[in-house]
Amino acid sequence: MILSRVKPAVGGWSPTSGGDKTKKNKAVIPQLEEYLQKRDYLGALTLLEFKMSIGEEDDLTSLWMGYCAFHLGDYRRAMEEYRSLRQRPECPAQVWVFLACVFFFLGLYSEAEEAASKGTSPLSPLQNRLLFHLAHKFNDEKQLMSFHQNLEDVTEDQLSLASIHYMRSHYPEAIDIYKRLLLQNRDFLALKVYVALCYYKLNYYDVSQEVLAVYLQSIPDSTIALNLKACNTFRLYNGKAAEEELKNLMEISSHSFEFAKELIRHNLVVFRGGEGALQVLPPLIDVIPEARLNLVIYYLRQDDVQEAYNLIRDVVPVTPQEYILLGVVNAALGQDIGSRDHLKTAQQFFQLVGGSASECDTIPGRQCMASCFFLLRQFEDVLIYLNSIKSYFYNDDAFNFNYAQAKAALGSYQEAEEFFLMIQSEKIKNDYVYLSWLARCYIMNQKAQLAWELYLKMGTSSDSFSLLHVIANDCFKMGQFYYAAKAFDALEKLDPDSDYWEGKRGACVGVFQLILANKESKETLKEVVLMLQNSGSPHAVYIIRILRKWAKENRVLLS
Repeated sequence: MILSRVKPAVGGWSPTSGGDKTKKNKAVIPQLEEYLQKRDYLGALTLLEFKMSIGEEDDLTSLWMGYCAFHLGDYRRAMEEYRSLRQRPECPAQVWVFLACVFFFLGLYSEAEEAASKGTSPLSPLQNRLLFHLAHKFNDEKQLMSFHQNLEDVTEDQLSLASIHYMRSHYPEAIDIYKRLLLQNRDFLALKVYVALCYYKLNYYDVSQEVLAVYLQSIPDSTIALNLKACNTFRLYNGKAAEEELKNLMEISSHSFEFAKELIRHNLVVFRGGEGALQVLPPLIDVIPEARLNLVIYYLRQDDVQEAYNLIRDVVPVTPQEYILLGVVNAALGQDIGSRDHLKTAQQFFQLVGGSASECDTIPGRQCMASCFFLLRQFEDVLIYLNSIKSYFYNDDAFNFNYAQAKAALGSYQEAEEFFLMIQSEKIKNDYVYLSWLARCYIMNQKAQLAWELYLKMGTSSDSFSLLHVIANDCFKMGQFYYAAKAFDALEKLDPDSDYWEGKRGACVGVFQLILANKESKETLKEVVLMLQNSGSPHAVYIIRILRKWAKENRVLLS
């Protein structure tokens, strides 16, 4: 797309007369064209600099130097060349548009708009396309539609329209344009890369790889294509395999394509699970759009939710990924600090993505709707969406964790227990939410001993105290009085002035009733008596007297 926007305008600059000067140009341009056809912009730039050093420059030299610098990603160098051209008398007005393109790629959108307005009048096709993209950057829908109306049914304009569709996440519309252009121009192989990019965004990574392979057969050293292939590999397999794919790109970027070096450094951080994130990503935040988002993800994985929020709170979301990440960060912060406002904001972001026409049938879109209903505690709806994508996440710990919680919340404790036990992540398995839900599932499935063992493995903390509450109350509710009594006894020791004695008394009597009904071992009576003796309540003495009398009559040893 960059070539389509710039090359026609630059290509229009060719001398039509000039004697010896024309001969000189004819001697240089075939060599230059050879470099350009090979996309060796560094070689072309070196040639131009050499010609300048021996005094063989012409009116086109600075224009071509700016062009080559632009395609190398050295936008500052290109800016210097075009600014230098503006100082010359009778400099063509189109140079303002070339300078505006450079400003655009430097992220200087206001400067780009100002420079573009100084170009030719009426608007040239390149001017219109640039202003079309600037209107998108400024979120100016009125201007966007105005410049849209000026687009014609020519390749460059249609490519520009497709790119706007792409940036607005309208990937099927972009694919339609690219495929139509491919039918008309089968030798426009670069369109394969654009189609592959769209399929990547739609999460069709295998389809993206197939389309990309056709292009790489002809252009095996393409920076964008090799990077996309590595990203597809990362999604389909793992970071190690993706890094192997990136090796070819590393070799290319060592001598050309300056912008690829930053891209590689960024992607290596992602492929390596965040390794080196704090060293690599901060300087790239204003260079690569995804750098900020990936740094936010890094902070989330480090449980530094506040830092993640500080980094993303001022972002005005445009893409689904930005909406999703804002939802995740607000949900995490809301849960951390108990903020209903943050949780409501998160729910709204998730609903916007999941309910959008472009995302509703995608896996991330369905995950968003599940998250929205999760925050609304509408777990039946949560399971509708999670069940629809369940086959894609069989071994995914985060998915299984959420799925198990939803099942447990609806009382499907047997299934919930199975999914909780499938989780391998030690971080999740040590989380209190996981432990409390698994304990509840054990108790509801008549496995109170396993719940008690979870508590015994925990150290002394506020979480272990909370888990005792869960075990005590749920065991009592389910008639598993022995472990209810043990839990209430432990709670009473930690807080003697509370009402835990009432719970323990009821649980101990419940154990005795189960013994009388032959549903509990008589040997447990000894431990029940010991727990009652630990209480200072006068009621305990009365209950112990009754238990001792029964034990004596039934020849049960209590000492």
